[in-house]
Amino acid sequence: MASQACGLRQMIRRPSLYLTIIFLGIALAPVYARNIGQPEAKRTREYSFQVVRQYPHDSSAFTQGLACRNGYFYEGTGLTGQSSLRQVRISTGEVVRKINLAPDIFGEGITLLNHQVIQLTWISKTGFVYDVKDFHLLRNFTYSGEGWGLATDGHDLFMSDGSSEIRVLDSKTFTEKRRIKVRDNTHPVEQLNELEFVEGEIFANVWHTDRIARISPKTGQVVGWIDLAGLLSPVYHVGPEAVLNGIAYDRRSKQLFVTGKLWPQIFEIKLVSKRPVPQSVR
Repeated sequence: MASQACGLRQMIRRPSLYLTIIFLGIALAPVYARNIGQPEAKRTREYSFQVVRQYPHDSSAFTQGLACRNGYFYEGTGLTGQSSLRQVRISTGEVVRKINLAPDIFGEGITLLNHQVIQLTWISKTGFVYDVKDFHLLRNFTYSGEGWGLATDGHDLFMSDGSSEIRVLDSKTFTEKRRIKVRDNTHPVEQLNELEFVEGEIFANVWHTDRIARISPKTGQVVGWIDLAGLLSPVYHVGPEAVLNGIAYDRRSKQLFVTGKLWPQIFEIKLVSKRPVPQSVR
């Protein structure tokens, strides 16, 4: 009798189970249909590095911007009361020209455009334009919000403010023309800091990380990540703010340089593509 009762309960349960499966199949069919033929998000290409050469760098320089031309680095440094603009001989690290910003100003990113050096400030909402020959101040300009990094393609200026957007400025009037929303696939990339324009791409330090994003200025998509972990020996990490922050590119020689805040070296590096990770690995 017990076995007959058990069999009866199973017969009662089965129709209910079958109906549940059919109902779920109908409900989820549109979802399956939408996903048919949809590829997984494309993985962004990853790069490592090879050190080509090391150059001396003032370890007291709180580097906020870096550029190079004709055997010299041009460097903007930060910290209130310590901010400056410098011309540094690449081969020796000698500071051959330096001006100090007003003690209440926190200096930020710089770039070279024609015969000018352009420098941002953090929260003063003011930028400075200098003559590259003697650092004579030519003019000031203003902008809203914070100033972080600055780069140029030779025509426009590209400015970061710590968000996931890069502002495009007219290089003559400094008016904002548009904004580039930076994404890695669909994910916004925040904390964009020091910038450099390299062979048609914007290279951007991501603050407090060892990574540089390679960004398409047309789409805002991150087309590659440069992993610089291990570039500087841990013994030289003197504090939490001694982080990677400084990219310079010599368009003539195709040399790429990187450094950081309070780092004792500037590194010339060569990018090395990492092996692609199999799609099956999670």
